[in-house]
Amino acid sequence: MAGDDELPSGRIGRSARLGGLVAGQSLRWAGTQLANRRRTEEDADAARAARAVATADEIVAVLGQMKGAAMKFGQVLSMADFDGLPEAEREQFKAKLAALRDAAPSVPFAKMRKLVEADLGGPLGDFFASFDETPVAAASIGQVHRARTLDGLDVAVKVQYPGVAEAVEADLRNAGLLLPLVKRMAPALDARALLRELRDRVGEELDYELEAQHQRTVARAFRDHPFVVVPSVYTELSARRVLTSDFVSGLGFEAVKQLDQATRDRFGEILFRFYFGLLHREHLAAGDPHPGNVLLCDDGRVCFLDFGLMRRVSPAYLDGERRLTTAVRSGDAAGVHAAMAELGYLPEPDTFDAHELLAQLNGEHSRDLMRRQTIPPESMLIRRMEMLLFRVLGDVDARCDWSALGRELRGGPPAGTELGDEEAAWLRGRAR
Repeated sequence: MAGDDELPSGRIGRSARLGGLVAGQSLRWAGTQLANRRRTEEDADAARAARAVATADEIVAVLGQMKGAAMKFGQVLSMADFDGLPEAEREQFKAKLAALRDAAPSVPFAKMRKLVEADLGGPLGDFFASFDETPVAAASIGQVHRARTLDGLDVAVKVQYPGVAEAVEADLRNAGLLLPLVKRMAPALDARALLRELRDRVGEELDYELEAQHQRTVARAFRDHPFVVVPSVYTELSARRVLTSDFVSGLGFEAVKQLDQATRDRFGEILFRFYFGLLHREHLAAGDPHPGNVLLCDDGRVCFLDFGLMRRVSPAYLDGERRLTTAVRSGDAAGVHAAMAELGYLPEPDTFDAHELLAQLNGEHSRDLMRRQTIPPESMLIRRMEMLLFRVLGDVDARCDWSALGRELRGGPPAGTELGDEEAAWLRGRAR
């Protein structure tokens, strides 16, 4: 096992961990099935549930130790419906998976400094007047340091962990080993489609030059916005593993949770308008609306950080999602079936009853129906964004008519909020 200050990067070493997990759990599952032949149906169900819980706990433990893409795989899994687990255990397991995003390796600054100097092409002092050795934020792939440029500008420098690219490459090759275990706990999940999407997106996250492009694109889209801030990127101080942008001060998420209801409601509406506006106006899905990626500034604006996990979504696909939403709201069962088939949710459309699908989308859950459906890769990041965003909104206890806001941002009538009026005026000015 690697120490806290290093990432095991070899495929053999990392595959050994995943392989050991899969082999050990497969033997235990086989043992449980054999023993269940002598048990009552009730006792067999209880034994299967206990084995599923033990598997879930071991998956979290192994992924958390490995960091890199293995840990990211666990984070992405947190959006799945684990109907193979006992109902009482599902949310707890999903919370453990989601918590992996906050587990970060501790890397000595000497190693981080060496990486920055290698990527920028010279001693740290050639680029920065000062550079704080203690990170202000850390995640699965890199950490952020505060620094000051030679021109006296206050900046945030995001630095990738040494060796993480090699670790991620190994993980992406090996993640398929986990699919049999995942299918036992989440039969409805198209784990192979999820793995394909993970390979595409996580590979992009490692390229900070690509993230810088994303950030510049989003900054342009929200330039002079009345309540959204996106930090500017300093291209000359950035590279493939180093990303430098404006340092923005503000209250973190835990501090925002302690504020009054009106402030939390406004904060929540800004988050909603940012992520759904980005999707429906700019056709970009930002897949990481994590609490650590937002700050409430002193002037009331909200600053958004981290644009590594993004996907451009085709306008045609978004039109299909809008047709699905319209069909659900109008009770059009045939329209629901047609839209879900077109979007790729129904692997064998003729085997699904339209009225059952409509009932499912109106909250009448059918486990069997959901097991037969898939999540299309193009929608996976959208669903992840929605799930994580609403988890954040619930955590901050923000209250708003989210349905009305959603209709507005999909091109419908205004929701009638003050922020909506401000944004509409900004959009009119941008169009001129």
